[in-house]
Amino acid sequence: MTEADLADLGVFRIPIPIPFAAAGGPVNAYLVEEAGGGFLLWDSGLGSPEAEAALEAGFQRLGRRFDEVTRIVVSHGHVDHYGAARFVQERHGGTLPVYAHPDDTPKIAEDGWRWRDRMPLYGAYLLKLGVPAVELAAIGKEGERGFRLARRLPEVRPIGEGEILRTRHLELRVMHMPGHTPGLLCLHDAAHRLFFSDDHLLERISPNPLIELGPAGEEGWFKPLVAYLASVARMRALDLDLVLPGHGPPFSGHREVIDRLVAFYGKRQARILEVLARGPATCANVARSLFPTARPGDAFLVLSETIANLEAMEERGEVARDLVDGAYRFR
Repeated sequence: MTEADLADLGVFRIPIPIPFAAAGGPVNAYLVEEAGGGFLLWDSGLGSPEAEAALEAGFQRLGRRFDEVTRIVVSHGHVDHYGAARFVQERHGGTLPVYAHPDDTPKIAEDGWRWRDRMPLYGAYLLKLGVPAVELAAIGKEGERGFRLARRLPEVRPIGEGEILRTRHLELRVMHMPGHTPGLLCLHDAAHRLFFSDDHLLERISPNPLIELGPAGEEGWFKPLVAYLASVARMRALDLDLVLPGHGPPFSGHREVIDRLVAFYGKRQARILEVLARGPATCANVARSLFPTARPGDAFLVLSETIANLEAMEERGEVARDLVDGAYRFR
């Protein structure tokens, strides 16, 4: 199935440039023809002036207008997927509802949490992961920079597992697929064997399993890789012809992609066992062994990837941790 075939089903992809090299390419916004006219917008892209201009150019290329959008559904609460939703609402000029899973709404809504307010909680946790105190300010600044690339929304309506989004040609079942974020959503049309995967499954890169603390800073509130492996097993069981991802062009062969990804995590965890065979180590020490050339600006991503794998290995009883002098030592 080609993108021309998708157009026959009323699905149109708009790639939008983003400044995140690790994301896997431009982020995708999708227009889906509604049964009664207009379009559902699945993700909106980033909220930077450059991204908003690219989204507007995409609408113009397709001969569409912002006031034809009937609803926006946000796949998850990362700035490159919801950042331009407020821009679309303003260009629409009327009442335009936005939907997201409640677990990710605090990242999107105006009354949700802010990174600068949460950073003390994350800072305390990162110290326990072995991050030197002098590096915390840089990590906090990098996180704040990312959140400035989106405007929050005054109202976000809830949507979740099992709900059906009926469009002109498709019957899209909402699937809650926690992993990349706690509230990540995908859409599945069984009749046409289509799956809108956003960042749950990308063809060429692994989705980042990012650190997520609970509302009051609770550790272990969400274990992203543990959740992700369960979610991706659900996707693997589906019969699909085409995956429409959050980054990059549509692709087929989802089971092969998933199997490669699971094998990749297996190799990474085997490498972690090699590192720990030399003696107990903090998460930060393990991360430096896994990613010796990582840039300082990637510190949060690198730590997230490392602790997520360690948590998955803990679940299977392959590693354990002790709190020593205020930091976890994994063995």
